[in-house]
Amino acid sequence: MRRMTQKEIAKRAGVSQATVSLVLNGNPEDRRRIPDQTRERIQKVISETGYVADPVARRMVKGRNNILGVFTYEPAFPSAQADFFAPFLFGIEEAAQEAGYDLLLMTSAGKSADGRKQIFSESNRLRLSDGCIVLGREFDPVELAQLLEGDFPFIAIGRRDDAGGPVPYVGADYAAATALLVQRALDMGHENFAYVGPDNGAESTRDRWTGFEAGTKDGAKLVLHVHEKGADTDTLLKSVRATRATVVFFTELAHAIPFRRAALAAGLDVPGDLSIVVLGSHIRAGDTMTQFTTYAVPREEMARKATLALIARLEGGAQIEQVLLSCEQIAGDTLGPIKPKRLS
Repeated sequence: MRRMTQKEIAKRAGVSQATVSLVLNGNPEDRRRIPDQTRERIQKVISETGYVADPVARRMVKGRNNILGVFTYEPAFPSAQADFFAPFLFGIEEAAQEAGYDLLLMTSAGKSADGRKQIFSESNRLRLSDGCIVLGREFDPVELAQLLEGDFPFIAIGRRDDAGGPVPYVGADYAAATALLVQRALDMGHENFAYVGPDNGAESTRDRWTGFEAGTKDGAKLVLHVHEKGADTDTLLKSVRATRATVVFFTELAHAIPFRRAALAAGLDVPGDLSIVVLGSHIRAGDTMTQFTTYAVPREEMARKATLALIARLEGGAQIEQVLLSCEQIAGDTLGPIKPKRLS
C-alpha cells in the first residue's frame, strides 16, 4: 500500500500542508492558533486514512535524530567474563530505551600513533548522533578539550579533570568511599597498613589514593606500598609479613583473590591474622559468594544518570553538571579486629 503523505491529508481536509504539519508537529501554542473545527477535520482525515507520520521527518522538524553516540576508549565488548563495561552499557541502554532514543556504538574510530582509539578522526561520525556518552578508564585530554571547545553535547562517565574547562560527568565518589574503609580498619585497631596499587594515573586511581591518604592521617602508618599491579603474590605476602602490616588495601579485586588464597595456604587466618580490603567492586551486597570487604561502584546508576542528563540537555534542559554518586559499603568477611599478637 502506498504511504499517505501530509500533502494528501491537506488536500482531503481542505487546508494547507503547513497547517497539517502544525497539527502534527507544532508546539501547543502553535496548535491553539488553529481553529478547533480545522483541527478536528484534519484529525478526522488522519483517522480515516490511517496516516502515520514519518518518524524521521518528525525528528528532523525537532532538529534531532533521537540517537545517542557511545564511545569507549577501550573495547566495549572484551572477552573477559568480569567485564568492566557491561554494567555501564546496561545502564545506558535502559535509560535510552525509556526515553525513546537509539544508540550508536562508535566502533570505527581512528587510532593514534601509539594505537589508542580516537574520537576525532577521518572516520568520525559523531554528528550522526544528537550527543555522545564517553567512557573509559583513561581519556585523551586533548580530545576532551576539543569536545569542550565545540558545540556538540556530550557527557563523560567517571570523574574527569578539567580540560580547558569543566568536563560534564557522572562519576563515583571513590575518595569518600575509600576513606570510610580506612576508618573502619582504624576503628578495629589496625595501625600498620599496606597498599597494593598505583597512586597516579587515571582519575579513579588517583581518587582512591587520595581517599586512602586522607583516611590514614589519624593514627595509621603506611608500612608497605606496592605500586606494580602485577606483583608476584608470594613475594607480596612475604613483604606484608616482614613489614608487620595487619591490613592490605588492594585497588584491584583480581589481585586480592590470589593474595587471599596464598595467605590461607600459608596458614594465616583471614581476617584473624591478616585483613584484606578491596577498593571498589561491581559485585553487589546481595551476591552469594565469599565476599571481600569493599564498596560497590554504582556503574549502572552512573551510566543511567549520565544518559538521562544528556537527554535532558538535548531536549532543552539545563547544562550538564558534574555529579559524584556515593558507593555502598560492603562489610564482607575479610576485615576484622587484629589479634593481640602481631604477625611474626
